[in-house]
Amino acid sequence: MDRRQFCQNASLLSFLNWVEVSTPTSNKKIVAQIGICTDVHHGLIPDSESRLSSFIDEMNRLKPDFIIQLGDFCFPKESSQSFINIWKGFKGAAYHVIGNHDTDGGFSHQQVVDFWQMPAPYYSFDKNDFHFVVLNGNEKNPNGQLKGYPRYVSKAQRQWLKQDLATTHLPVIIFCHQGLDNDNNGIENATAVKLILEEANQNAGSNKVKLVLSGHHHQDYHNVINGIHYVQINSMSYFWVGDKNKSSGYDAETEKKFPYLKSMAVYKDPLWARLIIYSDGHLEIQGKKSQFLGDSPASIDEIASEVPYAIVPYISNRKF
Repeated sequence: MDRRQFCQNASLLSFLNWVEVSTPTSNKKIVAQIGICTDVHHGLIPDSESRLSSFIDEMNRLKPDFIIQLGDFCFPKESSQSFINIWKGFKGAAYHVIGNHDTDGGFSHQQVVDFWQMPAPYYSFDKNDFHFVVLNGNEKNPNGQLKGYPRYVSKAQRQWLKQDLATTHLPVIIFCHQGLDNDNNGIENATAVKLILEEANQNAGSNKVKLVLSGHHHQDYHNVINGIHYVQINSMSYFWVGDKNKSSGYDAETEKKFPYLKSMAVYKDPLWARLIIYSDGHLEIQGKKSQFLGDSPASIDEIASEVPYAIVPYISNRKF
């Protein structure tokens, strides 16, 4: 599939999906709207720039209060500059969360911060009478022996989080790359972080911390733990199936140039979501839908029992 055909297909599906999900639920006032994408994985798939362009074009049309990507975005190097320039094409505020793959190749968190022009690896900001917190779930456990990527929230960051939540009187939404509610490669010390959020609610005498949004897992689910909602935003691009994949849906030449495609169940169209916050406290997530390329569904049937949540090419609509 060439870039022009991809963009035409994505634009049509984009229009149809937003028509399907954008009908207001009532006449209550919208307090804020947020555009969210995650796990684009620039450099690993051939059409990452087209996927991101579709998101940015749609966000510029919808004009949310800000956009945010939840990690595994791009490497902090010169070959990613055109990709970053697409992101900068959004005509509004835009924020980043660091993912575990963003430092592949030996890059540091600070290099990612500098390249993306983030304020810090973890930070917070206020907008539309809400307090938003961005966590860095990629720190190393000084006592940990886990294999694979670091997925830890350090003592210093936890102390900062506790103080940050104590000093705001606004309702809070948290962003983190890895899930705090998923023990399958989620945050290693998620319980310690969740306790900080729950303690903030206890001290406030209400559900001050309302929602935690994550990426990383390339799945689609929603959990409620002690009154806090945890929602996983699916990848914009694919689900990893490893050597069990039957076909990537791309031609041999493209597979040779992007060898990881053979291990991916790629979504035909880019996925993203919009979070809408209403004046009566209700939240709504409007998600995109697609389908798998190639023979991916057969591959997925073989590994479905190995992961805790359904493997699907969409982001569900949710109201809570």
